[in-house]
Amino acid sequence: MTLQDEFRSSVVVVGASRGIGRAIAKVAAREHNVVVLVARSPEGLAAAALDVEQAGGKAFTLELDLLAADASARLEAFLAAKELICGVLVNSAGYGLRGPAAALPVNDQLGIIDLNIRALTDMTLRFLPGMLARGRGGVINLGSIAGFFPGPYMALYYASKGFVRSFSDALHQEVSRAGVTVTCVSPGPVSTEFLERSGADRAALFKILPKLDADYVAERAWSGFKSGRRRVVPGISAKLITLVAALLPTAIILPLIGRLQRRRKDS
Repeated sequence: MTLQDEFRSSVVVVGASRGIGRAIAKVAAREHNVVVLVARSPEGLAAAALDVEQAGGKAFTLELDLLAADASARLEAFLAAKELICGVLVNSAGYGLRGPAAALPVNDQLGIIDLNIRALTDMTLRFLPGMLARGRGGVINLGSIAGFFPGPYMALYYASKGFVRSFSDALHQEVSRAGVTVTCVSPGPVSTEFLERSGADRAALFKILPKLDADYVAERAWSGFKSGRRRVVPGISAKLITLVAALLPTAIILPLIGRLQRRRKDS
């Protein structure tokens, strides 16, 4: 028996201070899991920790800048200091920006790549080998129905979610026979702060599409992961949209999305 065999398994939620990440943490806590909450906001982490404890779990919090080059190493060291291992990793941190790519600040757009792609990949590759060695556990990556399309006026966000979908699908195939699951969760618009912070709430597209509740998405994400599913698309409308993505040619989809995201629709 190795020292790690004596460590407690935990559910590590990256981006846990709000939205879907915080909701998944609550769902995991109902099974009396140890939940490690990772985010930048100390206030958000404190509120999420209270949610976890009230739901029946044990909460640990780590205030961490995910854009730091050593973020995954610092998380691994934190877990070791607490005598924990990452049994399940939830990558839910991310952001987007709405507007013409040539007009939006370049550094802000590169930050989408750094957080939505690089940080997610770094965390996944840091903890996946341990899961494979133990033959259990896995990763939940938060994608989006945006990952099924190119997205004019949110070009970097859509592209980043396309990466998450492709990366997760490939890893699922690689590790599924080893007892490990990689699940990509691809919801449509969710009633969280993301829509306002990204500016997407002012686009006609996001006014038309129905909004999902974060708790509903979290329930579907957790149950799908526990069932070993490669992909979870919560909600009937999101499923229909992914079907449209598979059937319609890009020459039709591109101008349609472009018009709907460029046009404002005031409520």
